[in-house]
Amino acid sequence: MTVDLSVVYCGIKHESPFILAPSPATDHLHLLIQGFEAGWAGAVLKTVAVDSRIVSRVFPMVTRIEQENAFIGLQNIDLVSEHSVEIVEQNVRALKKRFPNKVVVPSIMAFTKEDWQSLTKRFVQAGADIIECSIWHPHGTEWTLCTKVQEPVGTEQIASWVKEAAGDVPVVIKLSALDSDIMATAEAVERSGANGVSAINTIKSITGVDLDTLIPYPNIAGLSTYGGLSGPALKPISLRCTAEIAQRVKLDIASSGGIATWKDCAEFLLLGASTLQLCTSVLRFGLGIIDELKPGLEGWMKEKGFQSLTDVIGKSLPYLVDHSRLPRGIQVVSHIQKEDCNGCGACCIACESGGHGAISLVDGLPQVEVNKCIGCGICRSMCLSKAITLIRPNGKQSTSL
Repeated sequence: MTVDLSVVYCGIKHESPFILAPSPATDHLHLLIQGFEAGWAGAVLKTVAVDSRIVSRVFPMVTRIEQENAFIGLQNIDLVSEHSVEIVEQNVRALKKRFPNKVVVPSIMAFTKEDWQSLTKRFVQAGADIIECSIWHPHGTEWTLCTKVQEPVGTEQIASWVKEAAGDVPVVIKLSALDSDIMATAEAVERSGANGVSAINTIKSITGVDLDTLIPYPNIAGLSTYGGLSGPALKPISLRCTAEIAQRVKLDIASSGGIATWKDCAEFLLLGASTLQLCTSVLRFGLGIIDELKPGLEGWMKEKGFQSLTDVIGKSLPYLVDHSRLPRGIQVVSHIQKEDCNGCGACCIACESGGHGAISLVDGLPQVEVNKCIGCGICRSMCLSKAITLIRPNGKQSTSL
């Protein structure tokens, strides 16, 4: 069986859903060329503003975030493209001439109606396939080129300005999970006439504090600031935003935030995304990660019998319901698969601390007292060896979290 990875997003055909998100990897022409030659279907160029050239950058701009030596994300204090609008225009023209079938998306940021529309018209004339608008920035708010807080009224107004100037070229609005009501803002984007949304932007954050110097990271000559969190830590939030937007409006969705593997890609597609924007994973693993994403997604689709992305997109949404609609009265209990258990005791600690004391160690292995277990699943969630399942008390039917 052959699998078709092409997708139509905002009326534009993409050869696959895999898009380079705005980042240092999309701010230089030679890297964009490498990305397209490697197999990426498109790229959102690093956000540019009318006054990009006056932005004073500071270094270091990026800090690693980890938990027990496991990489969970990056925090960046970067702002917009280091290039002028003129240079980015040249990049758009050069890319469309060399790669006419790739999707080139300038990301713009402005403060006034005149600047929003001027930037839009310039990039439309340069040959942009889609215009993406970055209305809110998670840091650098003193640099007032955009709104300090994304909200429905302002977003709808800006989106309508850009759509008016863009003509037939699709317009996408980037949304923030820190929005006071991201669903209301998505509805505002739909009312504006824009074609899609990108969800989500990085989240305002602090990496941590150096306990020797007492200075938060990153240390910029003795001072620090807030930054934008990206990477695996964002995935649950981004999945939630993708699903809620897909259930609320009829806009095409480009998902970003925590996408690193083909399995991540499949999950976002199942929850309503049409395209997938990757940034942190590209910085960590390189542009060649596309060679793992494509065959991984294709193999899974073949296994499930999906011939095209149309069969996949939004497939899991019907399973998401309000809490009040969840089935009641179904009893499950924990079951230890002893062949997979390493006897670490994490399940016992979890059950004793937050459960009902239903698990105890017997001869070095955990044992469940079924009459005490209520099936809360805390033990399963804490088991790193995945040795715990939840089953019906009669053992005949299992369920998963």
